[in-house]
Amino acid sequence: MGRRKFVKASGLAAGGLMLAPSVLSAKAHIDGDDTIRIGLIGCGGRGTGAAIQALSSGQNVKLVAMADAFRDRLDDSFKRIKNELAEREMDASMLAVDEENKFDGFEGYKKVIPLVDVLVIATPPGFRPIHFEAAVEADKHVFMEKPVAVDAPGVRRVLAAAKKAKAKKLNVVVGLQRHYQDKYLGWVDMMQNGVIGDITTSYVYWNSGGVWVRDRKPGMTEMEYQMLNWYYFNWLCGDHITEQHIHNLDVSNWVKQAYPVEAQGMGGRHMRTGKEHGEIFDHHYVEYVYADGSRMISQCRHWKGTASKVTEQFQGTNGSAPEPGILLTRSGHTIMEHKSRKDPNPYQVEHDLLFDAIAKGEYKYADAENGAKSTMTSILGRMATYSGEVVKWDEAIESELSLAPERYAWDANPPILPNPDGYYPVPMPGETKVM
Repeated sequence: MGRRKFVKASGLAAGGLMLAPSVLSAKAHIDGDDTIRIGLIGCGGRGTGAAIQALSSGQNVKLVAMADAFRDRLDDSFKRIKNELAEREMDASMLAVDEENKFDGFEGYKKVIPLVDVLVIATPPGFRPIHFEAAVEADKHVFMEKPVAVDAPGVRRVLAAAKKAKAKKLNVVVGLQRHYQDKYLGWVDMMQNGVIGDITTSYVYWNSGGVWVRDRKPGMTEMEYQMLNWYYFNWLCGDHITEQHIHNLDVSNWVKQAYPVEAQGMGGRHMRTGKEHGEIFDHHYVEYVYADGSRMISQCRHWKGTASKVTEQFQGTNGSAPEPGILLTRSGHTIMEHKSRKDPNPYQVEHDLLFDAIAKGEYKYADAENGAKSTMTSILGRMATYSGEVVKWDEAIESELSLAPERYAWDANPPILPNPDGYYPVPMPGETKVM
């Protein structure tokens, strides 16, 4: 009930379960084919994993089209999916992507969309507003990875498309998989229902050692290099506070059934300072404020050799939540302890539920609005750390500062370029303008 209340309060869905004949179910009645045709846009590790999970949903599904900016990544993804199906002894015919339905380059997604019923969107975050908007315009159901944008214009674009998706009764699931994880569902529900009182403080963390770096190769254009190393450029990634820490920020919003009204904080580059690390910070510390005056204290960093911590904690007026699945009274007695060690994989659950609804012709999932607003929460924090200013939500979400390039092409210049020594300009608090 707690999650359903949050869904309703967030404007994601009205009235709980919604049933409506889908485009897919109508098609099945017309031509007798109930196969759900899937298209994959973005064939990296996450996209490959999401495609396998979609094919493992237990429904009559086939992957029939794929697109990626890089052809070699598409081919590698195809091979990995094929091998995974064989290893799991699954039906090989579910991988039904003919050569003519493999598309590379920036425009490949446009060729995938007409061929499918469901889009799996796992491109770098900067492309997701474009791809989601196109999917909704073409009446496609969507699984979309998080975050869903990298700047305020992109967030507004996703919100507009989300409104259209609701009107069309298109199911949309966003890869904030904690919303589909048993340990979180019960834990959040109890906090929303006041078991530890009013939540006064949230503590959220994504402290880790960082991610991959890919070498610059001879003859590679600047656009190719940045696309290959998308994590280190804001027009593609949004910084790691957006790309990864969104998970933890989203949990706080979920528990609070609200979004912050302002943020202030600090950040910079301490350990990850090489030219190969692009323009993003390696640490952020943000204090968010909700409308009721409660705080969310946020930490994320990419420092090798330091303590890792990826979790959420909450303090209430009548108790605390020291980790996911555990609730304590003020005196330290246990109210809840989630003990199951056999919870289903939430990455798989989100696909199982999505494809079950699509197969039944039901409209049940509308995650895009919350996905956009939790993405904006992360962008609000980035604006605060980059500028050193107190940044208000209402002003930030109306910002016209777009991070997108003027055009998408291999010979085009990205929005940020290195200096003669190969280093990229880095945001400087007190100087950098974020709106």
